[in-house]
Amino acid sequence: MNKRRKRKQGGSALGAAIARLKASPVIYHALLIVGVVVAILILSSVMMNIITRHGMHRTVPDFTGVRIGDAEAIAKDERLQIIVNDSLFVPAYEGGIVLDQLPKSGAEVKAGRKIYVTINSFRQKMVQVPYVAGRSLRQAKNMLEVAGLEIDKLIYEEDIATNYVLAVEVEGRELQPESKVEIEMGEGVTLRVGVEQEKNSTIVPKAIGQSLSTAKSRLWEQGLNIGQVNFDEGINLLNQKDARVYRQSLEHNSGAKLGDAVSLWLTLDEKKVESNSAAS
Repeated sequence: MNKRRKRKQGGSALGAAIARLKASPVIYHALLIVGVVVAILILSSVMMNIITRHGMHRTVPDFTGVRIGDAEAIAKDERLQIIVNDSLFVPAYEGGIVLDQLPKSGAEVKAGRKIYVTINSFRQKMVQVPYVAGRSLRQAKNMLEVAGLEIDKLIYEEDIATNYVLAVEVEGRELQPESKVEIEMGEGVTLRVGVEQEKNSTIVPKAIGQSLSTAKSRLWEQGLNIGQVNFDEGINLLNQKDARVYRQSLEHNSGAKLGDAVSLWLTLDEKKVESNSAAS
């Protein structure tokens, strides 16, 4: 009974308060206007949050196969930014075509996000072959790698200067100190290297788990040539840098003659690399 009485009294008090407000039209309408304004502000805030959250996220388009200029225009329309962070030379594609992108297409990102792309060069860069005769094999290798070149072949010749470069050859022609020969970046040169017969041995380094470039560098440094390079299915010029060696024809820590060739097998399968690395 007491609860009902209290509710009744409360309702009566509220009704009386409303009646008094209605009796004073100025105050009643002022409060009504304030209430409507507050409701509009709250509704506007909720709608703005919904719209803002929707506009903050974008689905990344597929830029691969698109010319870089067109890709930049598409990105601008989508409130994204294209950044060219690498280039390759793939003869099968036109110059300026996007070969790869990160994040990948379909990813949800915030507006303004930078999309890093790899494009196809219009032509392979030409670089001057450094004259490395008279240098140690390690020094010569480092100088060639800095120039963006490789060792095509190591040819050992009897000489007291073991593991020192005696001559540099490009396409069968020996370079001279004054030679200014340019070749495409990534191509290799032949090094004729000295060796004493009693020092004609080396230790095979571990190539398993390494990228192709690192594996090659380690083998060259030990006076070994690169044999066949075998790639698992699915590896191409774009993802080749992510592949790792899972097998080598000569076991690491085994003995070999200077100039021997080591063949390599590469994969993108991390488990394959790990299992072979543990077993070797």
